[in-house]
Amino acid sequence: MQVGFGPVVAPDAAVRAAAEARQAELTKPLGALGRLERLGNWVAACQGVCPPKQFERARVVVFAGDHGVARHGVSAYPSEVTAQMVANFLHGGAAVNALARLADATVRVVDVAVEGDTSAEISNFKVRRSSGSIDREDALTDDETRTALSAGSALADEEIDSGADLLIVGDMGIGNTTPATVLIAAITDTEPVIAVGRGTGIDDAGWMRKTAAVRDAMWRARPVVKDSHALLRVAGGADFAAMAGFLARAAARRTPVILDGVVVSAAALIAEQLAPGASAWWVAGHRSSEPSHTIALDRLHLEPLLDMNMRLGEGSGALTALPVLRAAVATLTDMATFAEAGVSTADSTEDSA
Repeated sequence: MQVGFGPVVAPDAAVRAAAEARQAELTKPLGALGRLERLGNWVAACQGVCPPKQFERARVVVFAGDHGVARHGVSAYPSEVTAQMVANFLHGGAAVNALARLADATVRVVDVAVEGDTSAEISNFKVRRSSGSIDREDALTDDETRTALSAGSALADEEIDSGADLLIVGDMGIGNTTPATVLIAAITDTEPVIAVGRGTGIDDAGWMRKTAAVRDAMWRARPVVKDSHALLRVAGGADFAAMAGFLARAAARRTPVILDGVVVSAAALIAEQLAPGASAWWVAGHRSSEPSHTIALDRLHLEPLLDMNMRLGEGSGALTALPVLRAAVATLTDMATFAEAGVSTADSTEDSA
């Protein structure tokens, strides 16, 4: 049995057209705000109302999970850091916390597959302790894959039912850029040496070990690359499955999402397969320095808002971009029209002449 997420309906085209018409009436030359105008029109279409409303409850959900492949030298940090950083999130001391405070967003952390123990408040959706080492074994069982997908879908429902009007997906997990690269490279048929990046800052020897692990995991995943559930089971992990379920369900619930970096974008590729059309509800917050991130964004046809050489994860890039999205809403909603402000248009000037 596969997990269902509900049909995905595209953002409202009629409202998008109304937003485009309003852009032409605002006190500025048409197109003078560049991409902010297109972003504002997208938000209006997602909300189904023009002018759109400023986001009142932007919510970051950080999916935490360990990966067995981290034991084989693919990361600059040990797996113990995952649980330590989860505690840091809960105490408000991480980058995601600082950026969320600045951007008027709140943060929720969910332990999906952390190796160690975490507090009861965040472990209700825990699937297992660490996903398998994908270069030599499956990440999950069939049942665990379904459980993780369902957990992500349930989390999306919880957040949206609690009033979230904008979602950001973040990640935390030492070694998680390895399965992310495997998923992206497998889906896009990209050679490992092109897709593998430095992750947490590995040296050349670490990069070679990571590339070998990605190569081996891609070989194992080749027979199931067309089957999203099986691909998550073989070469993903509980956190990736949960993020994919979350993204697919959020789109079915007509809730916009800002994607973060390479890990989230790998899950987004799977979510688009599980719920075709879901990507219409997403905007890419930034382009990370991981080469496979650009590959994933190209496949999703998403243009990043920012390109600042970031590679932290946690939702940090998406949160850095959130004020840009807020600016797009503010200009479309709060600016006066030419008629309201008594400002002459180019057409009115020509008519008076």
